[in-house]
Amino acid sequence: MTALQRWLFALLLTALAVAACYLWIDRPLALLVYAHSTQRESFARLTDLPDPLLPLAAAAFVAFGLWALAGRPLSNPGAAGVLCSISLIVGETTKSLLKFVFGRLWPDTWVQNNPSFLHDGAYGFNFFHGGAGYASFPSGHTAATCAVISVLWMLYPKLRPLYALAVMAVAVGLIGANYHFLSDVIAGGFIGTSTGWMTVALWQARGRAPAAG
Repeated sequence: MTALQRWLFALLLTALAVAACYLWIDRPLALLVYAHSTQRESFARLTDLPDPLLPLAAAAFVAFGLWALAGRPLSNPGAAGVLCSISLIVGETTKSLLKFVFGRLWPDTWVQNNPSFLHDGAYGFNFFHGGAGYASFPSGHTAATCAVISVLWMLYPKLRPLYALAVMAVAVGLIGANYHFLSDVIAGGFIGTSTGWMTVALWQARGRAPAAG
């Protein structure tokens, strides 16, 4: 099976998982979490882990870009930093576009008295609606985490248990605080993993590129 075929298969599995969660799991799970919400603040703190990633990615991209413009070669860790930065920036853009496309309501009310499942019983997608109250799907925090982790997963495989723990912590925090539905987290994970996978594939393909001219 080629890498493209594996990606398409993963896309299919993600679509099926999202559909199943949307129909049968998201609402019962949100209600269960709400009924046992005494530890919400603890779960919410887990979701802070990806927050520094985007400014760090922008700073790293500029720093390594200036290094390259100065004619300096990149070390392996430097190349990994560049790839993580590109993956994260692309993932951030992609998830923002998809949030606008799907317009999903949040599990709970967070911004501008937005309608939500737990507060109003409102549930579903409102395609191309736009607005902060219609941006639950996909999860940006999960996408950001996986955009970085997927690159490191491929380049430094010895630390994979640590990577898996980091992704799990963010996912559990998002669901445990009712910041996102399970299907939001699954979709965000697929987006972040895809951008990391494709970024590394593009980097590896540079040696197979045709010569200029």
